Amino acid sequence: MAKEMRENNKRAPRKDGFREVEKEFKEELLEVARVTRVTAGGRQLRFRAAVVVGNGKGTVGLGTGKAAEVVVAIEKAVRDAKKNLITFPIIAGTVPHEIKANFKATSVLLHPASEGTGVIAGGAIRKLLFVSGLKDVLAKRFGGRNQMTNVRAALRALAGLKPIGATASFMKAAAPAVSETAPVAVEEKAAPTKKAPAKKPAAKKEAAAE
Repeated sequence: MAKEMRENNKRAPRKDGFREVEKEFKEELLEVARVTRVTAGGRQLRFRAAVVVGNGKGTVGLGTGKAAEVVVAIEKAVRDAKKNLITFPIIAGTVPHEIKANFKATSVLLHPASEGTGVIAGGAIRKLLFVSGLKDVLAKRFGGRNQMTNVRAALRALAGLKPIGATASFMKAAAPAVSETAPVAVEEKAAPTKKAPAKKPAAKKEAAAE
């Protein structure tokens, strides 16, 4: 019984008397801004929060929320992000191919990187790539500096990725067999028409010379 109790305690670690539950999604706060809402009764001060979430396996989402308190606004943003999730392929910890996407005045370029490179990006795009599960990737932003616009452009780029890595490796493996047979077919076709009629004019010229 004592051993079973110890195993159960190891499986379910506790902190301050409460069981720690691993979250399915990682959360990264992009920004918290104060917004003013003008009504008939006057101006109402509220907070707007923007959050990106991801499961670290190729699923990410962006959400926003507004509330009179910052904590409530963040909770609303997390719920909104989980409703707007996208999924993209990850091959060997990086993106399968290079891609560029635009959103309004911002363009984002994602380029695959070799193992050990890390996430080379800045600002809000780095937070998005961190929760997405990418370990090695190069990202470059062109145009605007608005964080929300940058993240939306990066989301468009991620949504446009296609799993072509497996197809490319298959084509490389099949390429030698095709290249070996191709020259033979070319030689067989070229042999019969190897300038045979060109000899006759040469013989005529020699006869004329004599």
